[in-house]
Amino acid sequence: MPTPVNRRSVDLSAFPDLVVIYLGMRVRTLTGIKTLIGLGPQIEKAGAGRPDGLLHFENNIIFSLFPAHVGMRWYWRDFASMERWARSEPHRIWWQNFLRSSGGTGFWHETYFMRGGMEAIYDDVNRPPLGFQAFAPDIPARGPMFSARKRLHVPGDTPAQPAGVAESDLD
Repeated sequence: MPTPVNRRSVDLSAFPDLVVIYLGMRVRTLTGIKTLIGLGPQIEKAGAGRPDGLLHFENNIIFSLFPAHVGMRWYWRDFASMERWARSEPHRIWWQNFLRSSGGTGFWHETYFMRGGMEAIYDDVNRPPLGFQAFAPDIPARGPMFSARKRLHVPGDTPAQPAGVAESDLD
């Protein structure tokens, strides 16, 4: 006997500046398994702490064993909230550590904006390609492609990068 489908939708009119970001980590070496397992609880704790502007988070929604890969989706009120959190602890420390050594992993994110626009970064993500990489040209994340703000053409100056994560620190 067929069961009726209860179709639902959402009214997002109260969230005109909504930002949805998908993030993931892919293991590249055996050491990467330890890195991935070590970060999981920290990421869960950060989301549960409900930083200002974080509306909702869903961890471990993308998963594969070969290669080992975990991804999540976080919903932010606006770009400014997301950017402010990215420059604060604990994210700032995670990012500084990753940029010093990827710990045998690759990291990526893809960001989608209610007002239009998308951007992505793929750091040490080897093949097979994922997301936008599967169909768009892969280019170095330098100069105007270095920060999410610049990739999106968000007006205003990019806030100062924390020590160790500025483009000049990576040369």
